[in-house]
Amino acid sequence: MRKFLLGVLVVLVLAGGGAAWFAREAWLSPGPLQADTAIVIPRGSGAQAIGTLLAERGAIRDPRIFAAAVWATRDDGPLRAGEYLFPARASLEAVLDVLRKARPVQRRVTLPEGLTARQMAAILQQAEGLTGDIPAVGEGTLLPETYSFSHGDSRAGLVRRAEAAMHAALERLWAERAPNLPLDTPREALILASIVERETGQKEERPRVAAVFINRLRQGMPLQSDPTVAYAAADGGVLDRPLSRADLERDHPFNTYRNRGLPPGPIASPGMEALRAVLKPMQTDELYFVADGTGGHAFARTLQEHNRNVAKWRAIERQRGAR
Repeated sequence: MRKFLLGVLVVLVLAGGGAAWFAREAWLSPGPLQADTAIVIPRGSGAQAIGTLLAERGAIRDPRIFAAAVWATRDDGPLRAGEYLFPARASLEAVLDVLRKARPVQRRVTLPEGLTARQMAAILQQAEGLTGDIPAVGEGTLLPETYSFSHGDSRAGLVRRAEAAMHAALERLWAERAPNLPLDTPREALILASIVERETGQKEERPRVAAVFINRLRQGMPLQSDPTVAYAAADGGVLDRPLSRADLERDHPFNTYRNRGLPPGPIASPGMEALRAVLKPMQTDELYFVADGTGGHAFARTLQEHNRNVAKWRAIERQRGAR
């Protein structure tokens, strides 16, 4: 306080005997900001530019008094660039404290489960506050999660964080996997988890769906997963139409109706629950599942039982189409 008063007194030396009172009021009195407000301080901004910006945003009244206060309290440290939250009615003292000591505002961006690399890249491209280009993103390499970042952080940096998070999660879950799985590498687990992720959005179903695919792999049966066919039909994108018979018969590496075993890569980014389901699947001998009309699936051990479930699902589809 003494340093600020001295500085302002120098600036206002000709203002008369009211200078000390004026300085105290300028330093301690509530500021003009009407509500808590986040303000971005650009890198390389000096005290004058910051003062002008804060005045324009309504955080302070006079950039000249702000500059004098910065000079008078310069031993308290430099003003920092970044995005900061300024409280409503913050005094000049509080404003400078924010600029020198506060943690930058933490923004968040969510990468949902089951999205393709293209979809995730689009989310990052649109995230306000991130900067720079997005590097090439491999399918299934980003862990679906909500990530915090500060204004000005790079998209490339966030991609690296999401890649590291997926690597760490897969490494940990692989080490804890159930014995005797028909999966030879963590990447194979990632591929199968991406299929499970796209097959069901119900958390409680994932270990059961994973078990069906694990059982099929063990018996050398084709996975016959519609999402892999859709991925092939959309050339790695998102299919905006129903699957056709031609799609199911198409000769494509990702067509798990024509090809046995896993496809050559993931079809989306699986979340933690899908990864865990694949590496610790339910213990069951079921080999089939089909939609049951409630958002979940009906499971079966035999083809005969499965055909009955399929007939029920077809009837539901016909009934819905007739409405």
